[in-house]
Amino acid sequence: MLWVKAFHIVFVASWFAGLFYLPRIFVNLAMVAPGSVAERERLVLMARKLLRFTTMLAVPAVALGLWLWLGYGIGRGPGNGWLHAKLAVVLLVIGYHHACAVLLRKLVAETSRRSHVWFRWFNEVPVLLLLVAVVLVVVKPF
Repeated sequence: MLWVKAFHIVFVASWFAGLFYLPRIFVNLAMVAPGSVAERERLVLMARKLLRFTTMLAVPAVALGLWLWLGYGIGRGPGNGWLHAKLAVVLLVIGYHHACAVLLRKLVAETSRRSHVWFRWFNEVPVLLLLVAVVLVVVKPF
């Protein structure tokens, strides 16, 4: 079980690293001057590769978490409301990941009307989600 936990932590940390950096690329894409085709294409390529890589990290992170929850029974029983709260945060992170994919499609199609300032704020969401998840796991307030 400790190996499963260790790999879960590594994949989650790597997944979040990608979710921290991907919106930063969106900020740069939103700031590209009209006519800078090479710069735009380079940023789009970086964003696509990073999204693909973070998706490949998210799958084992979620699978190992499910294994710990369902297979080992971690978080079952009374006094484990923290796990349900953590699972809600996980669903929010998955939704954020999906939102990144949708935003990338819009940026590639040049249909996004979001400013670089909006993307800077969007970039802060995974920090808050990670903070809440860590507090829920370490402190277990429920």
